Amino acid sequence: MKGRFTGLKDVQSLPDHRNIPLNRVGIKNIRYPITVLDKARGMQHTVANINMYVNLPHQFKGTHMSRFVEILNEYRGNISVKTFQKILQEMKDRLSSDEAHLEVEFPYFIEKKAPVTGTPGLMEYWCGLHGTLREQLDMVALAKVPVTTVCPCSKEISDFGAHNQRGEVRVWVRFREFIWLEDLIECVECAASCQVFSILKRPDEKYVTELAYSNPMFVEDVVRNVFLGLKKLKGISWFYVEAENFESIHNHSAYACVEASNGK
Repeated sequence: MKGRFTGLKDVQSLPDHRNIPLNRVGIKNIRYPITVLDKARGMQHTVANINMYVNLPHQFKGTHMSRFVEILNEYRGNISVKTFQKILQEMKDRLSSDEAHLEVEFPYFIEKKAPVTGTPGLMEYWCGLHGTLREQLDMVALAKVPVTTVCPCSKEISDFGAHNQRGEVRVWVRFREFIWLEDLIECVECAASCQVFSILKRPDEKYVTELAYSNPMFVEDVVRNVFLGLKKLKGISWFYVEAENFESIHNHSAYACVEASNGK
């Protein structure tokens, strides 16, 4: 049986004469089990969506897609901040490329207790790591955090009540030293009118409704508050923050973003 497959033509390695280099080629949206550091419990098992790319020089017709998965399998159970550069270097070496890109995004769960009754529940956040290796490594951590906001304008002009909405804050950070996902998430949740919880009893619902009403914020306020919080976090060298409110009384979202380097 083995003899039937010897001498098969390697089409990907054939030359291409159009003289067009490609920025990124590879595999996208492969789901893969990973283990993530958990501040409270040490480790958390989750399933990631992974993208893997390299650049393709102009003289090659294609890349070897199977090698991406082979590399992923070799680092099974060991995909982390510490191994990111090793994986990217392996991609460059095995695929004869000048640069490699690895994007790992995953659901991350934190147990949160309701603010009054203390009822526990798991809250989901979408987090990840993006890395690029050329001559040097460039790595970015990300977190997407749901929040609640109450409109200051609505509260000011209404005789009673004010409109509120769910929102999402998305944060990307470059870091000089290890940073916990929990710290990024906490920084965001403290910046909104109120946090979002997975379980609320009646006393909890009363509490969060009144808390948000007493703490109205525009989307601009949220990103500025996150900005101030990230400036205080140790080890962050750069960040980009965007907030989007999914408006409850408008047929559009409200949006704001900010980017900054952190000299601390």
